Amino acid sequence: MKAFPTLKDNGHITTQDGMDLRDYFAAKALNGMLSTENWFGTFSQFESVEHMTSKYALEAYLFADAMMEARKDD
Repeated sequence: MKAFPTLKDNGHITTQDGMDLRDYFAAKALNGMLSTENWFGTFSQFESVEHMTSKYALEAYLFADAMMEARKDD
């Protein structure tokens, strides 16, 4: 499923170009995590930037997957 599908005048989806909805949710979750000081406090000063960023990305996709799962109930 795409986050921003293109719609025709009659409201039917005509193309599925663009960002995946899961990626959109992950980006929103990542933005929220990075704006909260508590997330920064979870990493020691000795962890590498690569490790820290991959950990943020994994956490963001866990949130995104939960949001995708929650959509199935509607």
